[in-house]
Amino acid sequence: MGVLKFMIDNLGEIWEQTIEHLWITLVAMIIATLLGILLGVILTRAEKLSAPIIGLVGIFQTVPSLALLGFMIPVFGIGVVPAIIALFLYALLPIVRNTYTGILKVDPAIKEAAIGMGMTDLQLLRKVEIPLATPIIFAGIRTAFVINVGVATLCALIAAGGLGEFIFRGIALNNVNMIFAGAIPAALLALFFDFVLAKIQERVQVLIRPMLIGFSVLFLLVIVFVTWGSRSKNVLKAGFPSEFIYREDGFIGLKKAYDLDLETTELDAGLMYQAVKNEEVDIVGGYTTDGRIRAYNLKILTDDKNYFPPYFAAPIVRGATLRRYPELKGVFDLLANKISDTEMAQMNYEVDENKREPKAVAKDFLASMGLKTQVDRTGEADIAIGSKNFTESYILAQMFAILVENYSDLTVSLKLGFGGTKLNLDALAGGDIDLYPEYSGTGLLLLIKPPQNVLDSLIDDKDKVYHYVKKKSREDHDFEWLAPLGFNNTHALLMREEYANEHGIQSITDLSTYIKSLND
Repeated sequence: MGVLKFMIDNLGEIWEQTIEHLWITLVAMIIATLLGILLGVILTRAEKLSAPIIGLVGIFQTVPSLALLGFMIPVFGIGVVPAIIALFLYALLPIVRNTYTGILKVDPAIKEAAIGMGMTDLQLLRKVEIPLATPIIFAGIRTAFVINVGVATLCALIAAGGLGEFIFRGIALNNVNMIFAGAIPAALLALFFDFVLAKIQERVQVLIRPMLIGFSVLFLLVIVFVTWGSRSKNVLKAGFPSEFIYREDGFIGLKKAYDLDLETTELDAGLMYQAVKNEEVDIVGGYTTDGRIRAYNLKILTDDKNYFPPYFAAPIVRGATLRRYPELKGVFDLLANKISDTEMAQMNYEVDENKREPKAVAKDFLASMGLKTQVDRTGEADIAIGSKNFTESYILAQMFAILVENYSDLTVSLKLGFGGTKLNLDALAGGDIDLYPEYSGTGLLLLIKPPQNVLDSLIDDKDKVYHYVKKKSREDHDFEWLAPLGFNNTHALLMREEYANEHGIQSITDLSTYIKSLND
């Protein structure tokens, strides 16, 4: 009933996402069908090329979908264009292969008879081979269409819209109703079109001409729509991860605090920096210790209204785990207030830009402090350490594991990239992980959720925030916050420095004022 109620309450957005989903899938399929059939026909006339070409086309289906989308961003940016190209590449193989196979399987005696009647090669293709191969060709189109309806959900991660928005938003927020609100319509779309295409396939030889005419008209409409939709708009666009957009301590509250009229698009956290670098978005939501701020020449906008609380990093541990292994406190005291903002930013930079492994970076930092890093145990784990799905959390989780195994007799298993805050907190509560790196501001606003008067009394004092969160976490959730690591990784709005300086944007208030001037 909860899923049904959620879907009814959000029917307008589900309908909008369904149209977006269908739109990018149809466009990709039209292009793939036209070019796939053409390529398949060409290969029947140049059979020596068939094996390498079909093999090359098949490689695209072996590339993970998200990786393929990521490869597209540096060349095509974010949005519908790279999404359509990726879906087009995924659809090619079954269409090319079925076209090639279908034409080759036409009875040689029929072809010889047609040639004997004086048909040219083009006439043979148009009047004999294509009509007889049409059922096999259409089976390839049908397969490609159903596959692409599912793959298109991933396109939400690069701001192409579609039903994947609800799915990934729900995963980030651990909202099952939201996940189903995207997954159910996507599944129904796939089943519906599989049924419709199956019925068409039964009479495909009769319907092929009107279908080709319809495809051509739709293709022209697509070109007109894309041309019209790509017209320049005098607005700024922001790219944020789903968790930041829909968290109360994220964009929802920020928009109210600063009266910020900002167009937002949902982006995978790992892709948004590339998007701002390529000027696909103008603003992203990052963290003050992120190494890519320096690498991409970004400016941190001053939070002049102190909306974001202090976000000091610290290990958060299950109370039951700490009672069982009290030596963990002493282990993590070795890191207490030892990591500065600059050092954490440099470690992030090493991973994000220099492409070093998080474990190697963590080891080097610990070694620079004179700490042991040699022990690396295997076997049954005593405790599980989790992390969120961003660079800094990976590095800290590796650092925690190295310390625990070198300064205690415990063996560690790692569950890295476990998702957003809500998923990690639920995993901690359920015993799926024993500890992970968290931030005091996140604990305050997402775990404790104090009344506004309490929040106002704490927000400007990092020590008050930490001690309040530590006390309430122990009392309400049986979670223990160990000693802070030292650095403050608060949320921040980031812009390209050149753009910010050109328009005099130094703070979030400046940004709000600038956006209002654009809209006047």
